[in-house]
Parts: sequence; C-alpha cells; structure tokens
Amino acid sequence: MITFWRGTVLEQVAINPFLYLVKYDGVDCVYGLELTRDDRILALQVYPEKVDSAQVPDPILANTIIGRAVEHIFEGELGLRKQWKGMVLSQAPVFKSWFYITYEKDPILYMYELLDDFREGDLRIIPDMDEIVPPDVDMEVRDDLIGKSVEYANQDGSKRVGVVIHQVEARPSVYFIKFEDDFHIYVYDLVKKM
Repeated sequence: MITFWRGTVLEQVAINPFLYLVKYDGVDCVYGLELTRDDRILALQVYPEKVDSAQVPDPILANTIIGRAVEHIFEGELGLRKQWKGMVLSQAPVFKSWFYITYEKDPILYMYELLDDFREGDLRIIPDMDEIVPPDVDMEVRDDLIGKSVEYANQDGSKRVGVVIHQVEARPSVYFIKFEDDFHIYVYDLVKKM
C-alpha cells in the first residue's frame, strides 16, 4: 500500500548529512529520515515554497518554558483531560512558534505550539528537583558524545544500536538519539541513565 505524506524538513543533521528531521502535516512527532536513501520513500517531491518562519510571538515567554519540566494537559476522547509530564527542549527550527518537547511516558521528540497552552493553563512549569546538574558531572566531557554510537538494552534483553545526533542546549545532559531500526528521534537524559 502506498501512502502520500506531506511535511516540512526542519533541519539536516550535521553528523550525518543524509539524515533529516522532518515534521509531517497532522503528525505530532518529529521523524529522522535519510530522505535520499530510505527504501520506503518512493517518490520524494521537494516543493519550492518556503514555510512562514515568523518569529515567536512572545520571546520572553518562550525563554520561560525552554529547558523546564512541565505538565502538559491534553483533551482526549469524550473530553477527558490527561496530564503528561515532560520537558520543553527548545524552539523548533523553521516553525519559530513551535517547540520541541518530550514526555516521561514516551521519550520521543514531539513538536507543538506551546505558548497558547501555557497562557491557557494547559502547560504549566513544575518544580524539577533535577534542574541543576550535579556539580561532580563535567558537562564539557559530555560534548564529545555527538556522533557516538550507543547501545540501549530493552527490558526483554534485546538491544538497539543508535547514534547520538544532538545535545539540548538548555539541558546539556539531554540528547537526541536516532536508532538504526526506527524513524523516531528519542530523547534521553544521559546523566540520569549512566
């Protein structure tokens, strides 16, 4: 079965020039795809129009939420409201009013317009006991993780191999990881995991 997806290329990953971060229309997560090498992509069309990249409407508010632990309230089926704990990672490239965010229950990279949610009380900053990096952790040493291969052990004992592709500026212990067997971008705090 062939399906058609329309999306926007957000950025090219510096350590792998074939890998792009892509936000598809109607999908909340960000995918990591090798657009010119992926066998699932049959007919890539690049459109000449550019996405409106207007600046974020409230830069002070944006800086207030970036790097912070948050509770994000979603309204689901039948009007049920669910709270998800997560972290606002950064302002997204290209779509300046959108933000990268990840959640404890699902540590993949998502992208939402968050400022209205914050103003309406559906996104609130929560006290984070781990906001300060422990003084004995040398974050300078951690900079060399970009481009390194990593192995992740699943609960069933199986292993996944991936590459560290990005360090989150607002939280230097947090990294984006692209696993070989998946198109999602995973977000992990490597200081907590070590």
